Amino acid sequence: MDDRDLLAAVARRDRSAFEELFHRFAGRVKGLLLRSLPHDRAEEVTQEVMLRVWHSAVRYDPSRASPATWIFTIARNARIDAQRRTLHATPDPADPMFVPDPGESPYAAVSRRANADRIRSALDELPPNQLDVLDRAYLQGQTLTEVADALDLPLGTVKSRVRLAMERLRLAFLNDDR
Repeated sequence: MDDRDLLAAVARRDRSAFEELFHRFAGRVKGLLLRSLPHDRAEEVTQEVMLRVWHSAVRYDPSRASPATWIFTIARNARIDAQRRTLHATPDPADPMFVPDPGESPYAAVSRRANADRIRSALDELPPNQLDVLDRAYLQGQTLTEVADALDLPLGTVKSRVRLAMERLRLAFLNDDR
């Protein structure tokens, strides 16, 4: 049986024809793949190629190429696919992107809570008009112009209230540190 007849029989799912085709081509395909792939990888890709031949034999068109050309084209494409897979670096598990955040240390947690308490305490000491301006500008994200419009105040007054509030907060922190 020549290669065309074997491939036609493989297309009809003849296992013995596939076995014969495998014996004729697997070694040659592996030889081709060994030129650019390591031995174990070439063996794997050879198996993949022959499996593709088994599944794709019904699509073989003898008017377009010889069986050898068709099989080696499948092998070439499989080799390119294998090389592409190896070119893509596998993620390094030690990469900081993949290492979970160790979490907050107890010291940092206590310090953060103490600072939050200091801020709350300092904010409680502010006059309501200054607190309202800070709330709108820093927590609600309004511009100072939007705050002035919302409160029907001149822009200069809003700026002064922000400056005075920030100065009071700064002094509250300075006094706490002493």
